[in-house]
Amino acid sequence: MLEATLRNTVNGVLLPSGRSEVPPFMVMDVMAAAERIEAAGGHVIHMEVGQPAAPAPRTAIVAAERALRDGRIDYTSALGILSLRQRIARHYRDVHGCDVDAGRIVVTTGSSGAFILAFLAMFEPGDRVAVTVPGYPPYRHILTALGCEPVLIETTSETRHALTGEALLAAHRRSPLKGVLVGSPANPTGTMMSQDALKGLIAAAEEAGIRFISDEIYHGLDYAFPAATAAALSSRALVINSFSKYFCMTGWRVGWMVVPEQLVRPIERLQQNLAISVPTLSQIAAEAAFEGREEMEAIKRGYLENRRILIDGLPQAGLKRFLPADGAFYLYADVSAFTSDSFEFAKTMLEQAHVAATPGVDFDPFHGRNFIRFSYARSAEDMRVAVERIAKWLR
Repeated sequence: MLEATLRNTVNGVLLPSGRSEVPPFMVMDVMAAAERIEAAGGHVIHMEVGQPAAPAPRTAIVAAERALRDGRIDYTSALGILSLRQRIARHYRDVHGCDVDAGRIVVTTGSSGAFILAFLAMFEPGDRVAVTVPGYPPYRHILTALGCEPVLIETTSETRHALTGEALLAAHRRSPLKGVLVGSPANPTGTMMSQDALKGLIAAAEEAGIRFISDEIYHGLDYAFPAATAAALSSRALVINSFSKYFCMTGWRVGWMVVPEQLVRPIERLQQNLAISVPTLSQIAAEAAFEGREEMEAIKRGYLENRRILIDGLPQAGLKRFLPADGAFYLYADVSAFTSDSFEFAKTMLEQAHVAATPGVDFDPFHGRNFIRFSYARSAEDMRVAVERIAKWLR
C-alpha cells in the first residue's frame, strides 16, 4: 500500500483513501441542482432538505449579538460551556422528568459531530453496528468511513417502521452485533416509537450486550404522542440531540450528547484532538435558545398545518400512500404507481414542476426506488403551491 501510494504521488496522482469512497448524501446534490435552476431565474419549492425555513429564536440571536459586542470569542472546554451543559440537564428534568448529570453531557458540532465521537468511542474497526432502513444515510456512511460495518435491518408497516427487539436479536444471532442506532422521530419516515417500544428495544439490546445509541434530533417535533428519551430509560444508552431542527439552528452547528459516565473522558479526549471545542458563539446562542420556546412552539404549529396540507392534498394529486407522519417534518410518499425509479422521478419533478424532493434510494437501498421524501419545514403557501404543481405535473 505504501509503495503504491508513493508511486502514484511520484506520477502526479494521489488516489483517495478507500475509506473516503462513501456514497454522496443525495439530498445535498438535489439542493445543488435546485440552486442551479434558481440561478437561471426559476422558482423552486424546496422540499428536499430537512431545514427549517424560520431563523433561530430571537433569544439566541440577541445573545449572540451581545457576545460579539461585549467580549472575545475564545476556545471553551472540550466538553462545552458548563452553563450550557447545565441548561441541557435542566431540559431533561423539565421535559422528560428525568435527572441527567450535567457531567454526562457533551456539546458537539451538530449531531454529525456527535455521531463521529460516539462511533469512535464505542466501536472498533470491523465492528458491526445495526441501523434501520429506511434511515438517515450518514449513519451508515460515517460508520463505513470509520471502518465499521453498518448492518441494515429493514422495518415494515407491521411495526410502523420501528425496530423491534425481536428483529434486532435475529440479526444478532445471524452474526454478532456490537451496537445499534435508532431515531425517533425518524428520518425520512417521521414515524415514532412509543416509550414502551423504546424501553423494550433498549432492554433487548443491553441484555444481548449490544450498545445502544438513540438519535433524538427531532425531539420537540412530535405530533402523535410525546417523544420518549432513552436518557430516562438507561444510563448506558448514548443519546444524541441537536439545536438544528426544533430550535431552527442548522447552520450554527451545535448539538449535544448524553453519554454513559465511563465514556465522558474518552469522548473528551477525542473532542480535544478532533475539534478542540465547539464554536463558542454557537454555544452561547444555544443556551439562550431554550428561552425561546414560545417562538418555537408557534413554528411547530406551522409544521402541523403544513403536514395537514400535504396529507389532504397529495392524495388528490395522485400520491395516495405514505408512512405515518408522527413527528419531524417529513412525509415519505409511495410513488410506485408512477415509477420504479425514485431518483429519475425526483429529477424530472424538479426540472418540470420545480419542486425539489429527495429520492428514497438515498434512505433505503432495498425499496427506496418506490419512495420520495418531502420536507414540510417551509411555509404553508409553499406547501399549497407544491401540491398544485405536483398535481398538474402528474396529470
